[in-house]
Amino acid sequence: MDKLNLAIALPEIALLIAACLVLMADVFLSGKTRFPIDRLALLALLFPLWATLSQWGGKTDYGYNGMYVADQFAHMLKLCSYIAVAVTIIYSRRYAADREMNRGEYYSLSLFALLGMMIMISASNMLLIYLGLELMSLSLYSLAALRRENGVATEAAMKYFVLGALASGFLLYGMSMVYGGTGDLQLSAIAKAFSETGTNKTVLVFGTVFLVAGLAFKFGAVPFHMWVPDVYQGTPTNATLMIAGAPKLAAFAIAFRLLVEGLVPVAKDWQQMLIVLAVLSMGLGNLIAISQTNLKRMLAYSTIAQVGFVFLGLLSGVTDGAAPRPEAYSSAMFYIITYVFTTLGTFGLIQVLARQGFESDNIADLRGLNKRSPWIALVMLALMFSLAGVPPTVGFFAKLGVLEATVKAGQVGLAVYAVLMSLIGAFYYLRIVKTMYFDEPADTAPVQAHGDARFVLALNGAMVLVLALVSSTLFAACLEAIKQALAT
Repeated sequence: MDKLNLAIALPEIALLIAACLVLMADVFLSGKTRFPIDRLALLALLFPLWATLSQWGGKTDYGYNGMYVADQFAHMLKLCSYIAVAVTIIYSRRYAADREMNRGEYYSLSLFALLGMMIMISASNMLLIYLGLELMSLSLYSLAALRRENGVATEAAMKYFVLGALASGFLLYGMSMVYGGTGDLQLSAIAKAFSETGTNKTVLVFGTVFLVAGLAFKFGAVPFHMWVPDVYQGTPTNATLMIAGAPKLAAFAIAFRLLVEGLVPVAKDWQQMLIVLAVLSMGLGNLIAISQTNLKRMLAYSTIAQVGFVFLGLLSGVTDGAAPRPEAYSSAMFYIITYVFTTLGTFGLIQVLARQGFESDNIADLRGLNKRSPWIALVMLALMFSLAGVPPTVGFFAKLGVLEATVKAGQVGLAVYAVLMSLIGAFYYLRIVKTMYFDEPADTAPVQAHGDARFVLALNGAMVLVLALVSSTLFAACLEAIKQALAT
């Protein structure tokens, strides 16, 4: 391997070494010499962060015979992934300690899951996409099953594993069909083969169907959503946040790499599939969320509905006889980034409110929260408003960008439908606000928030307003990243 290959994969190499050190430190350091493993995991994230920042702003580079790509699109999503995992670890420290989960395997598995995400984000070859996906997935399955003594958590982990394995099988089968039709695993070569007149398009379209189905599983889109509510509700909240946060960025990355970079010649075929997935996800997700009493389960159905908006952005980049529209793809990228940061706050707040023997994962547990802790109630209000798309939060600008892209693509009916579904979704978000501010508290105990988590939660709440103020700058950065990815 030449020096260029090693240089452009420096973030992954740095994280791999750091994750192994965290794992070994937990094994060999004990007693008085034991270093706080959570702080060591946070320290480990500084190495890939430095490596990625050192590559920031450079031109697109390929390595390992074109299997790995380092471009602005990858750098931006990786930076967001580092932040998401770091915030997850900070939120999880006290929660994990109260449930005897504050062990080295939790943090090492989190770092290995992040490594899988990074590989997915930079993969330019279907084989590498699958390897990154499996590294991330196996780590997340293990995280979901860490509380072996808890029957509900074990059941959720089994569901996650079985359905996740099915999704991986769909993706792998789709990849094998595309490989059989084109004779190549390289995304650029696949796109070229799709455009050739002698290629058997039937095999390739069937392969595309399985690829889209596998991606829909990973996103949790309807009708492949069965695992999402049970896993979100059943797993410990620190594992739930690791599953619900950063992996969404990696899922978006492989969706963009596969569909837009590799399968754009059959874009009209996968566009129709995404339309169906978006309509079903927004409809079912919002309608079923209304009836939920468990907060984590409600947020799971909210996630399903939000995925519909991401698909709207992806499908809007395809128009009849025209080149791909980077503005549409960047609106989807902007949406997924802002949604992940909002999700970090919502599940982080659940962990802050939880205490030993009490999960605080029911909507009723938020009753009168404003009287117990006004600042936490204010943070939750900002997060709910952002998820509902209420101005001036960043969620409003994210939804507006996707709707604008949808209308410009000629999908006016879809845009109207999305607005109607957002109005329905606003009901259950605003119900949370009503519960916090107008219901009498059932629990008068003061909220004991850990110092680090308290600071990050306040920062998280402020971010949904700050990002709204700089939304044009963030959108421009997403647009530039998409343009650079499409140019190569």
